[in-house]
Amino acid sequence: MQAVAGEADVLAVRAEKRGETYVFTVTVRHADEGWEHYADRWDILGPDGEVLATRVLRHPHIDEQPFTRSLRSVRIPEGVERVMVRAHDKVHELGGETVAVDLSTGR
Repeated sequence: MQAVAGEADVLAVRAEKRGETYVFTVTVRHADEGWEHYADRWDILGPDGEVLATRVLRHPHIDEQPFTRSLRSVRIPEGVERVMVRAHDKVHELGGETVAVDLSTGR
């Protein structure tokens, strides 16, 4: 069976500083087909590509596209001013659209 859904794309990100941590709210689009092919996580990456945090997506979002989920209590290393957010799916893995976030503005 050939997979019809393409790569998972990050459409929008909002980062809100709360004390010493951030809350990231991320909107992802992926044509989820079921348990074998769906967007299963998104990652926050530092400037060097290091994964700083991951939000695991535990089920397909077939009837909810695009969908938005948050991750709280994300610690960003001191001096990091910009991060990237990427999505992952079970078939294509990485490769869809990413979004850069300026932490000073949250966008």
